[in-house]
Amino acid sequence: MHQARRFVLPPDSEARVPPEARGLARDEVRMAVVTADRTHHRRVRELADWLEPGDLLVVNTSATLPSALPGGVHVSAELDDGSWVVELRRPDGHGPRRGAAGEVVRLPDGVRLRLHAPHPAGQTRLWRATTLPVVDRVAYLRRHGEPIRYPYVDGAWPIEDLQNVYAAVPGSAEMPSAGRPLSRAVLVDLMAAGVVVAPLVLHTGVASQEAHEPPQAEWYDVPPATRGLVDLTLAQGGRVVAVGTTVVRALESAASGPPSGWTSLVLSSARPAQVVSGLLTGLHEPEASHLDLLEAVAGGALVDRAYADVTAPGAPHYLWHEFGDSMLLLPSEG
Repeated sequence: MHQARRFVLPPDSEARVPPEARGLARDEVRMAVVTADRTHHRRVRELADWLEPGDLLVVNTSATLPSALPGGVHVSAELDDGSWVVELRRPDGHGPRRGAAGEVVRLPDGVRLRLHAPHPAGQTRLWRATTLPVVDRVAYLRRHGEPIRYPYVDGAWPIEDLQNVYAAVPGSAEMPSAGRPLSRAVLVDLMAAGVVVAPLVLHTGVASQEAHEPPQAEWYDVPPATRGLVDLTLAQGGRVVAVGTTVVRALESAASGPPSGWTSLVLSSARPAQVVSGLLTGLHEPEASHLDLLEAVAGGALVDRAYADVTAPGAPHYLWHEFGDSMLLLPSEG
């Protein structure tokens, strides 16, 4: 079972608005570069300075859908049979509410959503549900949905603020937010420095889970070209650097299983990463299960030191959550 890390967030550490609303460009947010010997306090726009020619940076091109519907429904995913995975929210939005098999929720345009069974079985937060009549999820959410947001965010921000610049394949319930600070200028700098950038897709579900339970099953696709670049990079001694925990999960799933499909893989010190050797990520709370995945890539000692360094008295003031700052974990030299 996941155990909370031993660090305490400094006061006022939640990023409540996008960096642009704080007078910063996307790529001007802070980046703690954590190497084997120390932590360097930099900005994301300097990312190319920390990678080497021959390194591979892998990004998740999943685009965020406005997945919060009126009536307190968050649409997390669509299953292969066309049914939806949904979460019911309390009227005040502060946390999920329990549902019941057979319950019907009325949605816009006369659509009815019927709950069938918990998904996966054994819990009551997420439900498999169907709509009557059947509707196209992407089109319906774009017409009636709003972006999912949580109480720490001030204001309602448009879906454009919740997209990465390379977002191309609609499907995520929440932004794969580790890539948000990557501007087009940063991507050009990386390519000019000889760093290869490759895509994959993993559609995130309702990832901000209040109980910090392990991640649910998510759909991914690692294209043949990206799989080939991973193999080539490793054979030539380069590093495979993932942008976000979603990319780690997809790459590691493809390394030990099929190149696409549904993955329930949970990485930790008990199941360390096999192909990913570096990670650009956001900052996670002490109780977050995502920290187990960071440990799977960088090791527990490095992760512990990284968070001790960014929360230490006198350290630059880092901000958490999807509009916050970044951490680049590089446990091995390039």
